[in-house]
Amino acid sequence: MSSLPEGQPGVIITHPNRDKPVVQATRATVIVLLLASAALVLIVTVGGWSVLEGAIPVQIGYVAVYVTLAFFAGRWNRGVLPVAAALAVLLTIFALVAGPAWFNRDKSGFAQPALNAGLLGLLTLLIVPVQMLLVAFAMRGFSQGWNVELERGAPSPRADGFADAPPHPA
Repeated sequence: MSSLPEGQPGVIITHPNRDKPVVQATRATVIVLLLASAALVLIVTVGGWSVLEGAIPVQIGYVAVYVTLAFFAGRWNRGVLPVAAALAVLLTIFALVAGPAWFNRDKSGFAQPALNAGLLGLLTLLIVPVQMLLVAFAMRGFSQGWNVELERGAPSPRADGFADAPPHPA
């Protein structure tokens, strides 16, 4: 996890926190939870497409945003973690309100969606614990310092075997 900046030859930027197994596990968990959330929302959207009224653009937006956040979390972008947590809280509220409504639809006289309304209610309520886990792991990842950088001098071919000191910032 090092890169060579263009303006400072002989300086290597390292990210020491990214090499820790707990940090890598947290990142992987955040990515899996984001993708699982996107999949659950997509299943509910597709399964209930015929009876959803105004929520389709919001749900498609959530799927697109969650997949994008997973991509950036995979690239060690720490800034997406509080955004993911905030969106997860909002989606939790939506799911808590919408879940019982799917179960109410599982009676005669209602238009039936492509998937069973009871199954859609269960999947909608399953979104709630997934979002709570996403909030917990996103905030844990935010506190782990994915963005911490250390500069060190690149090894140089000196006769004594020691590397030159990095240049002092002006």
